[in-house]
Amino acid sequence: MRIPEKVVGEVVKETSLKMSDPSYVQTQVGTFVQTQPAAAKYLTAHVKELGGAEAVVNAVFHASLMVACFVRHAGRSVRRISFEELDAVSGQDRDGRLRRVQPALADYIAANVQEPEMKKVLVLLALGMDYVF
Repeated sequence: MRIPEKVVGEVVKETSLKMSDPSYVQTQVGTFVQTQPAAAKYLTAHVKELGGAEAVVNAVFHASLMVACFVRHAGRSVRRISFEELDAVSGQDRDGRLRRVQPALADYIAANVQEPEMKKVLVLLALGMDYVF
């Protein structure tokens, strides 16, 4: 199920407005870590490549925003992603595959994430979310 560009835009706009609340990011990150432990561990395992703990938190926040897009579009959350499911989507041409299955999320990552390593892990997580949804 493709998430429309409009839905991603709405979630991003609402998120931007909520960023003035200092607890918002903390809550989003904490919720993602609790509901997606394998995905959170995957991100943490890439702390060096991502550029440190702050970058991991940033990546988790982006991942939580992508989950919010699935929730908004389908009215239900993304079930827990396992390490095996992340492995299942880790094949070749992840960028091309994400562009085919979730082009709006691919555009979101391209527009909002500058660091190549963070893009790689977020693309994998987006593919994982699509796979289990």
